[in-house]
Amino acid sequence: MTNSSETNISAANPVPVKPQEDQSAGRRRTEPEASPVREGSRVLIIGGGPGGYEAATVATRLGAEVTLVEYQGLGGAAVLTDVVPSKTLIATAEWLTETEQAEELGIHVGVDKPEADLGKINCRVRDLATAQSNDIRAGLEQLNVRIVDGVGKLSPDLGEGGARIVRVAKDWEDAAVDKFVETLEADIVLISTGARPRALPGSEFDGERILNWTQLYSMTEKPEHLIVVGSGVTGAELAGAYQVLGTQVTLVSSRDRVLPNADKDAAELVENVFERRGMIIKGRSRAKAARRVENGVEVELESGEILKGSHVLIAVGSVPSTSGIGLEEAGVRLTEWGHIEVDRVSRTSAYRIYAAGDCTGVLPLASVAAQQGRIAMWHALGDAVTPLDTSLIGSTIFTLPEVAHVGMTEEEARNAKVDIKVASLPIGRNPRAKMQGIKDGFVKVFAEADTGVITGGVVVCERASEQIFPLTLAVTHRMTVDQLSSAFTVYPSISGTLSEVARILH
Repeated sequence: MTNSSETNISAANPVPVKPQEDQSAGRRRTEPEASPVREGSRVLIIGGGPGGYEAATVATRLGAEVTLVEYQGLGGAAVLTDVVPSKTLIATAEWLTETEQAEELGIHVGVDKPEADLGKINCRVRDLATAQSNDIRAGLEQLNVRIVDGVGKLSPDLGEGGARIVRVAKDWEDAAVDKFVETLEADIVLISTGARPRALPGSEFDGERILNWTQLYSMTEKPEHLIVVGSGVTGAELAGAYQVLGTQVTLVSSRDRVLPNADKDAAELVENVFERRGMIIKGRSRAKAARRVENGVEVELESGEILKGSHVLIAVGSVPSTSGIGLEEAGVRLTEWGHIEVDRVSRTSAYRIYAAGDCTGVLPLASVAAQQGRIAMWHALGDAVTPLDTSLIGSTIFTLPEVAHVGMTEEEARNAKVDIKVASLPIGRNPRAKMQGIKDGFVKVFAEADTGVITGGVVVCERASEQIFPLTLAVTHRMTVDQLSSAFTVYPSISGTLSEVARILH
């Protein structure tokens, strides 16, 4: 993470900072001084993902003239090939998990098990992604944002008054040879170009048998046996979804457990559910190469073992889309991994150039990209701004069950020698969960031992993404466990367990 320190704020761009008292938290913080609002400023955004289109929305409402350059389509990878498609697929698979409790609830589902038609599922996935992209375009056009289809490339030269120059090519091939169709000038530039799937060395994606997560949605038939290489968020989410849809799945994990960066108890629960449903997990195994063979694929592990399947999904991380667009020539500093260095108000090392989203490597979440884009425009155009605080971000891993988290993890707190109290209760004892036949999951809350201030929490259950919001509010506003537990919850409800855990920490 490159933008968590105050030192980085001043180093990236020497804007004065002033200390302010945060009375609610009883602690000091620093915020950069904003310049006066400049109505009519020309803002140019390269990349139409969440960081780009949210920045465009804010900038137009602050009176700027906004141009957005996007090659793939409005919404970017998040809408067209990543978040929207994957979560739509997972939501479809989630419907099938309802049958797991059918017999217990007294429902006979018939002799034949529900069957997933992947062709129809993927057709719906693509239609929803396109519709969302079209809605974003329509919304921006309604705000009078000028949308330019193409690839934007920064020029090292400056225009009149120090304006930034961006040239637009029809496609990436033309951009590589500096063949441009238009030249634009702007007072402020935001880079929001996202990231692309990382390939396994020596195993090129072919879009048919050796796939990355953007290529899954063209399949018309379920894979007979899908090998998933990578047990991080993307690998675990898609492995779990395809397993529920009826595909045999083998998950290759180079670490001790799936979801290695998640809460340990949550990761172990998800792994147990995967194995109970029949998934084969190859732990502490690193893939060396994947290759096509007749009617399938082979995945060679570093141990020498060969795994055979019908398809392989490579989910070993992403690469920032920052090459070939003139960043370093324009003075934008990159990390050794190719991410754009930014501070907590999204500034880069180059004057009047900001960046947001996965290309910055801060946190690969659409919500974070969107907030980085908003913060960039608030700061650039002189509005009130609070720097990004990654410790307050709630996130969800959309496995089945979901894993939602906010604040410092238990392991992080222990490593930092923070004195915390921890309380946890299983979802299975919740009355609403019993009524619905839900057994897998738990709620865990962390609080400062001396003050009772809530520092974080984990929710593992169906719809955990909806249950984490109260904890996010509590962490953001430094609520105590007593304040959280004193609020009424509906009986019966899953959220009742959150209140009960808070009472344990009284």
